[in-house]
Amino acid sequence: METREILEKVRAGEMSVREAEEHFRRKPFDDLGFAKLDSHRRLRSGAAEIVFCQGKADDHLLGIFKRLMESEGEVLGTRASAAQAALVRERFPDAVYDPVSRIIRIEKPGKLLRGLVCVCTAGTSDIPVAEEAACTAEFLGNRVERLYDVGVSGLHRLLSHLDTIQKANCVVAVAGMEGALASVIGGLVDKPVIAVPTSVGYGASFNGLSALLTMINSCSNGVATVNIDNGFGAGYLASQINLSICEGDRTEQTSE
Repeated sequence: METREILEKVRAGEMSVREAEEHFRRKPFDDLGFAKLDSHRRLRSGAAEIVFCQGKADDHLLGIFKRLMESEGEVLGTRASAAQAALVRERFPDAVYDPVSRIIRIEKPGKLLRGLVCVCTAGTSDIPVAEEAACTAEFLGNRVERLYDVGVSGLHRLLSHLDTIQKANCVVAVAGMEGALASVIGGLVDKPVIAVPTSVGYGASFNGLSALLTMINSCSNGVATVNIDNGFGAGYLASQINLSICEGDRTEQTSE
């Protein structure tokens, strides 16, 4: 239950002050023995804990999903295998698995998607990382526009979508090889660009290191870079930027 919901219940007389006080005094993590779930993370950062599935034992994974469903009513799991997804779906039939992004989602119905995050890729081989970013941002309540295979080797493909890119509150640029896409987009927009290097390319790309070095040395202003193949990190950061702008716009409208 979120802070605002608790306070509204107190104001409406549906919850006593003592009950609300007990909720806020609750230990800030749930100790499952094998894991300590950060139950106050939404209060501090605006989003509940998200599950990194890779490497987790089956019982641990199910236990974490069960507890998060009880406390949050929804769960996002990243880097999940098909076998893990099947296991989760047995226990939670509403779970949806995307084999491209390797994300498991159990979502509350009727979620409002706000603002606009644009996720771009240089090529089709970058799509799995881009989908991890896009699905993460959508789960966190952001409207996402996908522009795939718009790399710099055919710049006209990117420029044909310039209106969409410039309209976004944040752009995620996903590229392997030499990673030039982020710098090009950075020179075309007045909003933050999150660069995501991927481990796509021939031998001298060094599994994404070449793209990483290009992106962190970008001459375009407003470009920030996450780790190689870290679509989740890019999607989460894009969500924070986009929703902050949406909140700012709402505050401005309210003050008027």
